[in-house]
Amino acid sequence: MKTPKPFLVGITGGIGSGKSTVAKIFSILGIPVYFADERAKWLMANDPLLKKNIIDAFGEESYTDTGLLNRDFLSRYVFGNEERVKLINSLVHPSVRKDFEAWSSKQESPYVLKEAALLFETGSYKELNKIITVSAPLKLRMMRVLLRDSHRNEAQVNAIIDQQLPDEEKNKMADFVIKNPDNKLLIPQVLKVHQELLSLANR
Repeated sequence: MKTPKPFLVGITGGIGSGKSTVAKIFSILGIPVYFADERAKWLMANDPLLKKNIIDAFGEESYTDTGLLNRDFLSRYVFGNEERVKLINSLVHPSVRKDFEAWSSKQESPYVLKEAALLFETGSYKELNKIITVSAPLKLRMMRVLLRDSHRNEAQVNAIIDQQLPDEEKNKMADFVIKNPDNKLLIPQVLKVHQELLSLANR
């Protein structure tokens, strides 16, 4: 008998791997996608308890006078410091987890996707049934990010990469690996994984 709880699938990959593109292909197939990193930004700006916790941890300057998240301040004060990064993650991730649970419980698809950059690094992969990683060569990922994000330089991208597990480790831990170099088609790979997930979800 099919369980009413949806089958939970994570999709992750290093910066510039193309995980968001792959997630969008799944969404075209009718699979609901929870974009955890975007949702985290929304919660930081709109969840009253999370806002209070961030202010308590990092001060009033974390938000502007109009109540908006002060991204410039947090980028300077938090994200260059390992301990502060751990602290803000310890505040944000439980809020995202609760939000994802509420969202996924309302979905009627056989399975749902949670797209997040740090599924393995935060341990949140343990709360999911299966994991997909999207993998691409490091040089290609760097080139994609620098073309996409004009506000970032190579040193900043390398700093982000250093906070993420290498592709080799992610791929070993994943249930499915989608390879995304320029010379490999994504859609056939996504369709294959989609069919396997439908089979698993309907057991």
